[in-house]
Amino acid sequence: MMVTTSPASAPHEAPIRRPASSGGATKNSRVNGSTSGAFVASTPAPTVDVALLGEYLLGTWAEARLEARRVTARPEMQRIEGQTLSEHRQRVLDQLHLLVAEGAVNKAFPTRLGGQDDHGGNIAGFEELVTADPSLQIKSGVQWGLFGAAVLHLGTEYHHNTFLPGIMSLAVPGAFAMTETGHGSDVASIGTTATYDPETQEFVLNTPFRGAWKDYLGNAALHGIAAVVFAQLITQGVNHGVHALYVPLRDSDGAFLAGVGGEDDGLKGGLNGIDNGRLHFDDVRIPRANLLNRYGDVSAEGVYSSSIASPGRRFFTMLGTLVQGRVSLDGASTAAAKIALNIAITYGSQRRQFTAGSDTNEEVLLDYQKHQSRLLPLLATTYAASFAHEVLLTKFDEVFSGKHDTDVDRQDLETLAAALKPLSTWHALDTLQEAREACGGAGFLAENRLTGLRADLDVYATFEGDNHVLLQLVAKRLLTDFNRKFAKADAGVMARYVVEQAADRAVNGTGLRRLAQNVSDRGSVARSVGQLQSSKVQRSLLTDRVETMVAEIATRLRPAAKSSKKKAADLFNSNQNAMIEAARAHAELLQWEAFTDALAGIDDAPTKAVLTWLRDLFGLGLIQKHAAWYLIHGRLSPKRALAIEAYIDRLTLRLRPHALDLVDAFGYGPEHVRAPIASGAEAVRQTEAREYYRALRESGTAPVDEKSLAKTKASTN
Repeated sequence: MMVTTSPASAPHEAPIRRPASSGGATKNSRVNGSTSGAFVASTPAPTVDVALLGEYLLGTWAEARLEARRVTARPEMQRIEGQTLSEHRQRVLDQLHLLVAEGAVNKAFPTRLGGQDDHGGNIAGFEELVTADPSLQIKSGVQWGLFGAAVLHLGTEYHHNTFLPGIMSLAVPGAFAMTETGHGSDVASIGTTATYDPETQEFVLNTPFRGAWKDYLGNAALHGIAAVVFAQLITQGVNHGVHALYVPLRDSDGAFLAGVGGEDDGLKGGLNGIDNGRLHFDDVRIPRANLLNRYGDVSAEGVYSSSIASPGRRFFTMLGTLVQGRVSLDGASTAAAKIALNIAITYGSQRRQFTAGSDTNEEVLLDYQKHQSRLLPLLATTYAASFAHEVLLTKFDEVFSGKHDTDVDRQDLETLAAALKPLSTWHALDTLQEAREACGGAGFLAENRLTGLRADLDVYATFEGDNHVLLQLVAKRLLTDFNRKFAKADAGVMARYVVEQAADRAVNGTGLRRLAQNVSDRGSVARSVGQLQSSKVQRSLLTDRVETMVAEIATRLRPAAKSSKKKAADLFNSNQNAMIEAARAHAELLQWEAFTDALAGIDDAPTKAVLTWLRDLFGLGLIQKHAAWYLIHGRLSPKRALAIEAYIDRLTLRLRPHALDLVDAFGYGPEHVRAPIASGAEAVRQTEAREYYRALRESGTAPVDEKSLAKTKASTN
């Protein structure tokens, strides 16, 4: 890659991209004086060792990711824009068979059945499919990550031996029938029933009203031969709550079996390579053995038994085994954001517009401050999300491999996944939209993928739990932990705690009160924000916000314990927005901590310096984003808030020369990006145009500009 200069220097030449897989650092000879303030004029600026950073970003399951990228680089695995609905669906189904042939789908399944028992590697590889086609990623997730995983984790050895071989080989395409038209996130309230008949030793499956139809199900409209169906299990007149059953759907000719019906969801806003549909059941009889009975069983006589006595805990344990969907969406969304930034930053480094600082040379888009402020903070957040996902994936693997599989570990995993999935899916959508706009009209062309990716990822904010519902679950966990700490505290103790959060332990203990209120700017932005560059100070500010918000909410909710159900519900509802915001602040803190912890693992000092700037851009960006809270709660003075804003502009300018290296380190080559505007074509066009005008000027035949002519006449009069 060609070294770029600062906007204040000579106009950029169109940079030549180095393949992401090449080794060696980009040695940036540029002096960092005007953009950093931290280096003297003779000190070379830090550079990014792209190969080293790229290897680091691959994480623990680098081999699985690289193997998946090899597969997704094959043209037959990639989306063809403009296909009809039926063509796209058939192509994705064919691609699933190619995945089977590649042996790419069995990592999470038992070794005795031909799998690898590699849960982390399975998710890492699966996430990478989003670069080929999000429809491929989600349809394969339905088959092996939901349908197959439900049999694996909710079933027992009989179900594994009987059903998993067909699922693994794709001989039995299947659906995951949990969601209903009338109940999405509220799974506990679904209307489908499975009533046990002891005379025939069968469950009778029914969807008793229209809202109980299973809906939005991948593989349901066309390809599904069977499904894992979630229903209220009823035996001997008692409803034992939601359980899962393996239910055949179609015969060998693709016709619905007796009592089974359905509809095609048809054309959607995205992900049209998946045959989503609806299912309904009318007295469909299922053998007793088809109950996935790891956590709850029914004897031949109809007696229910479970190793988990509490119905609520049993329900959440069952659903907790399926957390991998949220884990994979977190990683896939982050991968999509990386692709979007690769496209937009590459294009912004080549596309020229307006002769702002020259009479003859147009400026590169990424040299404009606004363009930097649009894209580089998103780049910082993407790095934070990537490092946080590695933490989540590691936790997932530890739980599902059995290394750390206690109730507390599973609760922590569920909370972490529920916290990070909303942030990464929203971030991917924001990034794709901003990248589209930053690429102008070219970004709107389907061939450059940004519009298609955004349409496909739109529903990721709803998949596997609506984002706001997930954050509410996180908030409840935070409040539960808080209340355990103060289970016997009276109102006075609670009030003192809130005061301490604002004024003592989290503030004065780290000098933040003095920092916020007693420091004079003295005309220097660098001096004004000097302390805020400290990771300890950033952590304290971000942590303080979370803890104070949780404490304030807990105080307001304390009367709920002694109120009627209606009043308690009203009290929770009146604090719902605050709860969700506290959970979001908690998730942002988790991302910041993951980024900060990741810095400790980078030994190359120049690369670490650049990534530290990027981490600061992310951390200070969070503080700027929530400046109103910090001002209202006295954590920052108005001058300090303004100084942060000014320093963020300086950070983006400082990071500008490293932007291409930072997206190169994501490791996606042209075969993964597949956007003509990121292929170097724009650089060729710009070079051709500049050469044309240069030759025209040198020829002496260039037409005279009217404005120049007017100036000449005015000066001679």
